Amino acid sequence: MPMMNGDLLKIIEDGMPTFSKGQRLIAAYILKHYEKAAYLTASRLGTIVGVSESTVVRFANELGFEGYPELQQALKKLIRSRLTSVQRMEVTNSLIGEGDILEKVLSSDISKIRQTMEEIDRQSFDDAVDRIVNAKNIYIIGVRSSSTLAGFLNYSLRMIFDNVRFVQTTSGSEMFEQIMQVGGGDVMFAISFPRYSTRIINAVEYAKGRGADVVALTDSKLSPIAAYADQLLIAHSDMASFMDSLVAPLSIINAIVVAVARKKQDEVSERLRVLEEVWDRYDVYDKKGQ
Repeated sequence: MPMMNGDLLKIIEDGMPTFSKGQRLIAAYILKHYEKAAYLTASRLGTIVGVSESTVVRFANELGFEGYPELQQALKKLIRSRLTSVQRMEVTNSLIGEGDILEKVLSSDISKIRQTMEEIDRQSFDDAVDRIVNAKNIYIIGVRSSSTLAGFLNYSLRMIFDNVRFVQTTSGSEMFEQIMQVGGGDVMFAISFPRYSTRIINAVEYAKGRGADVVALTDSKLSPIAAYADQLLIAHSDMASFMDSLVAPLSIINAIVVAVARKKQDEVSERLRVLEEVWDRYDVYDKKGQ
């Protein structure tokens, strides 16, 4: 994509004098209704503003995109960063309509996992696994909705390693107190999806400056934490009402845990054997159903 999403509307606005008559109609509609335009096909957008589908495609090219789908994706990322929770819910409600909500949401999630599987950088994934396995300390950080993903990764890796540090982000000062010793040989695993939190951006910038290896799990190369990543893992996500669907990043985390456990198989087996003895001794799990 030719520009950061935050600049897209300004670029369209600044380009108005150079656009053709038809392109100005498209531009005006996008500037006023970008949250709707993001989910319109080129044909439908053309019909609404009164131009041909080919004019819509040429407009995307004029902005520097290879085609209309790339412009559409840029608009989708833009609205996820800009819309309030109420606006996000209104947009997704209009998209889902009155049909079978369960089927539509699950089908959408399946599509996101499939896209992620097809497009993820396998070398970055393998490198991230190796960095985690060999890390001096593993710092895990996620903010707001991403904190759930971070917590799951923390829980899973603690079953394997003793050097995992789950960074709590209730305040900026407390966060930096927890990561102040991060440095060379350490890994920071950062998770961030729109709307991006400034706390995690600051944490990743700090860790990178201290010489730590940064693994970033996010939704785009244009994500603000992507620029600091040594290993960038991109997972498709999209709005699911006022919150995001995060099934694809969770699947990547599952794959990372499995890959790490296989590399540390002997150690993991021994740790789990000891844990099972402890769980059994102190009745951690209910045995009635066994």
